[in-house]
Amino acid sequence: MIKVLLADDHSIVRAGLCRIVEDDENMEVVAEAADGQEALHKARQTDIDVAVIDISMPGLDGLETTAQLHHEFGSELPVIILTMYEEEQYVVKAVEAGAMGYITKRSAPEQLVAAIHKVYDGHRYFTAETAEALALHVARGTHGMSALDSLSKRELQVLRRLALGDTNREIGDIYSISVKTVDTYRSRLLKKLNLRNNADLSRFAIQNHLIET
Repeated sequence: MIKVLLADDHSIVRAGLCRIVEDDENMEVVAEAADGQEALHKARQTDIDVAVIDISMPGLDGLETTAQLHHEFGSELPVIILTMYEEEQYVVKAVEAGAMGYITKRSAPEQLVAAIHKVYDGHRYFTAETAEALALHVARGTHGMSALDSLSKRELQVLRRLALGDTNREIGDIYSISVKTVDTYRSRLLKKLNLRNNADLSRFAIQNHLIET
């Protein structure tokens, strides 16, 4: 049996994912999590073969959770990112964080099942749309790089938290960095994106689908 961890902050979504996974006689859901910290805790305490992680979760988001899981478990615990976003920047950031698969919530149920089997066997899995986005990024290289592409993983995380209205102290607590460091990231974001204040950052995040509205 392939033992699966499901992490999504919406309980009704997790219930649907559980049904999809357990309809396959070769899989079982052995752990569920509503946020990144809980996902890390369950992964450390439970024997898991594959983790399916939502990219947008409160506190520790899916990208940071994936990066931490990859750091702790490496290829022994492949991660699939499951998200509503299929934009290039998300696919690229997920791969950089260590994800072995990336599928959107618009995908057919059988694609999730296929993805779990694929990464369990040591291969990568991308839907046609996300594979195209990744291929576009590779083809472009650094030429034509957008302002968003230029952001580091941490800058992207801080941008999302600022856009959601978190204070510098709250962001510092989430990522275990100082308030001064958060302010440095904020200043760097304003300069890189040619913006003036947090309201501009929020509008930028919404326009680029970095947060749900």
